[in-house]
Amino acid sequence: MRTGPILLTSGDPAGIGPEIAVKAWAAGERFVWLGDPRHLPHGTVWREISDLSDPLPSGPLPVLRHDFAAPALPGQPDPANASGVIQVIERAVALVMAGQARAVCTAPINKKALKDGAGFAFPGHTEFLAHLAGVSRVVMMLACPDLRVVPVTIHIPLSEVPAALTESLLEETIRITHAALIRDFGVARPRLAVAGLNPHAGEGGVMGWEDERMIRPLIARLAAEGMAIRGPMSADTMFHPAARAGYDAAICAYHDQALIPIKTLDFAGGVNVTLGLPFVRTSPDHGTACDIAGKGVADPTSLIAALRMAREMSAWR
Repeated sequence: MRTGPILLTSGDPAGIGPEIAVKAWAAGERFVWLGDPRHLPHGTVWREISDLSDPLPSGPLPVLRHDFAAPALPGQPDPANASGVIQVIERAVALVMAGQARAVCTAPINKKALKDGAGFAFPGHTEFLAHLAGVSRVVMMLACPDLRVVPVTIHIPLSEVPAALTESLLEETIRITHAALIRDFGVARPRLAVAGLNPHAGEGGVMGWEDERMIRPLIARLAAEGMAIRGPMSADTMFHPAARAGYDAAICAYHDQALIPIKTLDFAGGVNVTLGLPFVRTSPDHGTACDIAGKGVADPTSLIAALRMAREMSAWR
């Protein structure tokens, strides 16, 4: 059982992470910020804490201090701080795995700075968190109040998707998503909709064979087990309001098939959720935004949504 606060990692200190953390705290969200207080916006009122069991009243931002090698200059990621960024993530995972925190919310990182400064060998947060948790397979979900989407293949060229979209990968993604909807979202009997890979879900093989030969038989097998699942569905008719009312999550073949609809519906409020971890992890659905860092204009909406979703998910767990 995990108690304690939600931990918010600093992310890249040259990005908007520290700025939106302060804005989220001012908006009434309650969490502990894990990072170097030198990187907080000038004038931030903060207090250092060491015991995560202490209550979090209103007032100064609570900071679990983790000193970095260098100060931060907004908009200019510094490889000298790469090790600090990585250590903060590792520390947050260790604390939540030990039961001292209820969830982890991660601010955006700059993967190039991490690679240049510390030889970071992971494509991103998701894979690194899976490594730290000792989990071989996790799933990325993007969620907002009107839609949950899961891309089966993520950051690969479109030309590589057909080969990467194997039956075993699709089945594993579906099963992890189904279990997470029950455990983390309180959906007693999840309803899943699976998008086809090809236009019109292949239209009987006229526009590609993957939907008929691989996706449809898999869905029939899972449905025979008792899973509430439909597909392959034509992706161009899956995301209007009446269609969305018929499922709890959409399983999509590739990155843009999933992310275009959710970012169209709720560009500012989408949340990145990692399914399949032994702890709750959420993140705002945007990057470091170094082009606006330090200007005071960063929108904390997605971070606020991520913090709230972390709280709700940890309550279901």
